[in-house]
Amino acid sequence: MGQDIDWMRRALALAARAEAEGEVPVGAVIVRDGVVLGEGWNQPIGRRDPTAHAEILALRAAGLQVGDYRLGGATLYVTLEPCPMCAAACAHARIARLVFGAWDPRQGAAGSVFDLVNAAALNHRVDAFGGVLAEECGAILRQFFAGRR
Repeated sequence: MGQDIDWMRRALALAARAEAEGEVPVGAVIVRDGVVLGEGWNQPIGRRDPTAHAEILALRAAGLQVGDYRLGGATLYVTLEPCPMCAAACAHARIARLVFGAWDPRQGAAGSVFDLVNAAALNHRVDAFGGVLAEECGAILRQFFAGRR
């Protein structure tokens, strides 16, 4: 659990980077055997790309780093429960563990609204854990959206 907290703090730093760029503050980091394979932060506005979620960018970076789209044995740390697109991408990438901070009651796909990471129709299941540094992860999102109102 200690390592999970440390890596989630790194994901929170990436979320702060997204916020500084005017994006919804979500950050993600992929780790295997204590080594960062890829990281990302939300950038759909800046990249003009609806798929430029933190998780997708981290998965793309990790795939390039290892030279394969399959990331078996890796853990994805992300500050917000993944949406359906990102949850399915985790399964397709063969992510072993998904550790996220805040639950997403609107479109979360790792157990709250949907449970795509464990869908029988997919060929891989992802071991998901939610609520790591949930207060900090939720607070950065709440503050961001409060500032927009």
